[in-house]
Amino acid sequence: MKKYLQPAFDALLFSNVFMALCAVAQGLVTFHLIGAKPNCPVLVLLFTSTLGLYNFCMLIIRPKRPESSPYRRVRWFFKYYQLMVGITIVSMLSLLPLFFLMSTDSKLLLIFLAALSIGYGLPVFTHSGRKTGLRNIPGLKPILITVVWTLSCVLLPVLQSKALGQTYLTNTDTLILVGKRFLFIGALTVPFDIRDLFQDKIAGLKTIPVAFGEQKAYLFCQVLLAGYLVLLFVFRDMGLSPDFWALALVTVLTGWLIFKSTWQRNEYYYFFYLDGVLILQYAALVVFNWF
Repeated sequence: MKKYLQPAFDALLFSNVFMALCAVAQGLVTFHLIGAKPNCPVLVLLFTSTLGLYNFCMLIIRPKRPESSPYRRVRWFFKYYQLMVGITIVSMLSLLPLFFLMSTDSKLLLIFLAALSIGYGLPVFTHSGRKTGLRNIPGLKPILITVVWTLSCVLLPVLQSKALGQTYLTNTDTLILVGKRFLFIGALTVPFDIRDLFQDKIAGLKTIPVAFGEQKAYLFCQVLLAGYLVLLFVFRDMGLSPDFWALALVTVLTGWLIFKSTWQRNEYYYFFYLDGVLILQYAALVVFNWF
């Protein structure tokens, strides 16, 4: 059985399909919290844009000998290079018709996110005398990832739901909703920097673990998650509702997983367990509201 399940599991994780499903789940979390009906074009856009962007970033940073990479994900991805290129092209092309299904405010947001994404991956800037993308500027990579995820999975569903008249959200509640998701996603980005601590030191990248040390990086994550819980409690006077307990439980689990995410952990821990809490949030909301 393992002979068949392992390849399927690797394909799910390393093709970035799982990450795209995480984006869909985060969109569903937003729709649930604002009391709006899930919008299919938004969810499809989240899936295809995440899949296309993550694959695109993998393609443009291809190492000279991917088959010799220490990362299983890299070896798998470039083993199926042509398939990944095809999936990336289809994903990117599908964004065009989806774009025209969005409201005006949503379109403006998507244009901004597209500009950030292009700047993140492509070497369109000059830093230290060489061409580079925003992702290579010290300290900027986790912030960019957090901003793009937060705006696409939170603000996009909000804007589209408002345009369709499916929800009313004050500016304060919108700010809280965006802020708390920013803290949660931000906490999840730090363990990946902890994993790459030694490589980043050699490369001279000033990530949080490099600048402050591994233990302080763990503490920083817990502070972010604590801030998330505070904002979760005050959002729309949620209080001790089923939504609060569902997301609070996942937050506690996330804090524990981050604390256990030492650099020795294998890739499955990061790409399944840690990233998986993004899907678990929506699953917990469904279960807690069911009962």
